[in-house]
Amino acid sequence: MTIQTPADRTPVHLIQGERVALPVRIRDAAVASAMFAVPAAPAQAVIAYSGLEVAEPLPGRAICSLAFIRYADGDLGPYHEFAVAFLVHPPGTDPRPEPRGVRNLMGLRGLGSVGAFIHWLPVNQEFTLEAGRSIWGFPKEIADIPMDLSGRIKRCAVQFGGRTAIELAVRPGLPMPSGSGAAPEVTAYSCLDGTTRRTPWTLDASGVRMRLGGARVRLGDHPVAEELREIGLGRARALSAATVEHLTMSFASAEEVRG
Repeated sequence: MTIQTPADRTPVHLIQGERVALPVRIRDAAVASAMFAVPAAPAQAVIAYSGLEVAEPLPGRAICSLAFIRYADGDLGPYHEFAVAFLVHPPGTDPRPEPRGVRNLMGLRGLGSVGAFIHWLPVNQEFTLEAGRSIWGFPKEIADIPMDLSGRIKRCAVQFGGRTAIELAVRPGLPMPSGSGAAPEVTAYSCLDGTTRRTPWTLDASGVRMRLGGARVRLGDHPVAEELREIGLGRARALSAATVEHLTMSFASAEEVRG
């Protein structure tokens, strides 16, 4: 349910009896992520339901991003999340391959106006599940998401009833200068129940480490794992990996771009 406050007309959503005002703010999160080059044709087939086109920074290759996030303090409470996303062209733009190549894949900079299409977004708490689906149309579902961000290698798994969908291990790289770890603004796309939405969010990261390679994926026997195998993710080598010790974020309202 969406309501508006009479003072400033700020959108407010009622989630499980609690009022959630936009923009939603995350005050402390930690992240480990990796980017993989996968064949563009099967990747496009996987996200065809969204009406979006994958970006190809390398000819014939799309970029699949995997990330696990521990949200420690924010408007949606503490929870764990795992994300599978693809770099995509904004609706109505030229989908020809990007000319800039792999040298810019350590972050989202240098790839023109591409956004991130969130294809799969399991979480481990019901409140953020309902908020994510009803406010932004994010494809959240409940899963067990054990993760360890304290060790030398950062690890995470996504499990359903004891069945593993995916495991990701990320090896931190070299420390990066302040402000270089993430694009300050990201455009995220999602598609739920046939409606594609665009959600802008802002980021501020500190304690960032990056490296070439540095990540390992193991796919399990869950149906999601089979889909990820079909795009070649089980065989792909990581282009880059990144870890963030402290991340703050702000999520604005979603806008429908296709429905």
